[in-house]
Amino acid sequence: MITIDNYLDSHYINRSNWLRAAVLGANDGIISISSLAIGVAAASTTRDPILLATIAGLVAGALSMAAGEYVSVSSQTDIEKADIEREKQELKEMPESELKILAEIYERRGLKKETALQVAKELTDADALGTHIRDELGINEISQANPIQAAFASGAAFTVGGLLPLLVIIFAPVSSMEYFLYGFTILSLVVLGAVSAKTGGSSITKAIIRIVIWGTIAMGLSALVGYVFGVKV
Repeated sequence: MITIDNYLDSHYINRSNWLRAAVLGANDGIISISSLAIGVAAASTTRDPILLATIAGLVAGALSMAAGEYVSVSSQTDIEKADIEREKQELKEMPESELKILAEIYERRGLKKETALQVAKELTDADALGTHIRDELGINEISQANPIQAAFASGAAFTVGGLLPLLVIIFAPVSSMEYFLYGFTILSLVVLGAVSAKTGGSSITKAIIRIVIWGTIAMGLSALVGYVFGVKV
């Protein structure tokens, strides 16, 4: 039974923050580690250099993704907090102007002028700061950033994504490893695109095409670098 407390549970927007970080991490893990391995494999006749480069890239990439996501989302959180503090000050110093702005916001959304002003007054009386944070600044429980959640999702997803090409490197023959990596990576990207689209409620076909095209470009350029600049090791 749908109530005011659970009406958003079935909506996809609830998953946007962690899903974005997870898809970004997994996609980056698969593509970057595969591209790195393909580039080294194109210039190598033995497995050890490829394996070493892949493991180093996997560890560094996972830590970098987690740290980068944490710093990025923390910056967003700092901006949100600064805006909230500013809003507090404005409500204290010029409440009438803030009420007028709030009423104009509602009027632009389709309410009549008198109705908009009445709604603004009632919501201000109920929770002035919360109303302005939500309707003037556009910050709510769904959109608010969570640095720890984003960092963990991104780092863990990168690790899982990067482990997939690592398995290919361990078991595939060195002489044709680039082709095994490419095929396995494309298959992994197709699965990732389908899962992310299904989880987010978007078009599966569009997600798969997008992720496969950019993955192919990344791996192709990496292989080219390996062939052009590679010294056999």
